[in-house]
Amino acid sequence: MTAPTFTDSAKLTTARSAEIMARARTRFPGGVNSPVRAFGGVGGEPFVVARGEGARIWDVDGNEYIDYVLSWGPLVLGHAPPVVLEALQRVMKNGTSFGIPTGLEVELADRIAQRMPHLEMMRFVSSGTEAAMSIARLARAVTGRDHLLKFDGCYHGHADSFLVKAGSGVATLGLPNSPGVPDALAELTLTCAYNDLEAVERIARQVPLAAILIEPIVGNSGYIEPLPGFMEGLRRIADETGALLVFDEVMTGFRIAFGGARERFGVTPDLTALGKVIGGGLPVAAYGGRRELMERVAPTGPVYQAGTLSGNPLAMAGGLATLGALTQDVHDGITAQTARLVQGMRDMAARHGVPFSASHSGSMWGFFFREDTVTNFDEAKTADTELFKRFFHAARARGVYLAPSAFEAGFMSAAHGDAEIDATLDRLDSALGAALNTSASRN
Repeated sequence: MTAPTFTDSAKLTTARSAEIMARARTRFPGGVNSPVRAFGGVGGEPFVVARGEGARIWDVDGNEYIDYVLSWGPLVLGHAPPVVLEALQRVMKNGTSFGIPTGLEVELADRIAQRMPHLEMMRFVSSGTEAAMSIARLARAVTGRDHLLKFDGCYHGHADSFLVKAGSGVATLGLPNSPGVPDALAELTLTCAYNDLEAVERIARQVPLAAILIEPIVGNSGYIEPLPGFMEGLRRIADETGALLVFDEVMTGFRIAFGGARERFGVTPDLTALGKVIGGGLPVAAYGGRRELMERVAPTGPVYQAGTLSGNPLAMAGGLATLGALTQDVHDGITAQTARLVQGMRDMAARHGVPFSASHSGSMWGFFFREDTVTNFDEAKTADTELFKRFFHAARARGVYLAPSAFEAGFMSAAHGDAEIDATLDRLDSALGAALNTSASRN
């Protein structure tokens, strides 16, 4: 593998990106088709990507970056992996969408169930939002209850029921909730701090809950892990109060462990949402769980949900190729590189004398400019976001692309080899020095 080339900040050109973004703002709100792409969390002008290969992307101005966003998680094999491209080329010759069953749907469902046997039945959809929305409807129908409980800073898509203290892009924009969501509906979504088991128990015993929804590891208010016993406590409370326990694994699925959160924590949810990795970079998601629950979904049951492009052959082929290539050995290799990156960043911060915490699970990782480990969203917001902004731009100028928000997780891929990690750590060390010097000069 060829070592990545260094992108000097003095040579970082942006004219073409700026031109395209100016045109984009006449067509899209903020010039983007998803808010966090607008760089609202870090300031400055977003770049426009031209292509990706392996661990790297290139923008339309020719600048090269080692990428740790990876389309916000799906690209566990890296950009444009041949195994996925070959599968797509093979399948698209037969057609891109039919709206009727194909064998690829069954093959991918079988592959998922092999790793997550608690998904006895599932339904493919086209986005994580659609999966979470469908789970909420199903949980309410099964339990006969209306209220949902979610955690501050956890993001379950942009359906009305979930835009309450949703973290991620909502937090970046400074919006606690979204206008347009009726108060009567918002009142049915209760929230408490992540890792606060006492609050969960108090709410669950006061209000009949249809479901307790959680990101098993938070990725949408920065990377936050559950405290020991928290997941087990949620399972107990759900069982004792009649609520369904829902794992939103759109982000964590097949990243934090070979078999997902159930394998990582030893706790089995009633329903699970999946996305990102199961499509290999194509728009796809799924929801599933115990057979008796999923049989309540139409046409075998009364809970309606449908989608014209659900289970389309291209997405199924991309998912099959990705999960087929993501063997246990490959997963372990990506995990090892993630651990190396995270430890290198800890060492970097220590050399510069900067308050810093970082962690990872599998190939999902994150950091805060804060000394103590973050356990919930309120603590995440105490991290030094101004330093993060300067660090982000200094890293980008040196050819490393991190998520453009202090409240997002990072990701690793099988394409990130030793050369990429070595180059990344060298560049980030320089970037942190530049970010600190900028702060000192302003003082």
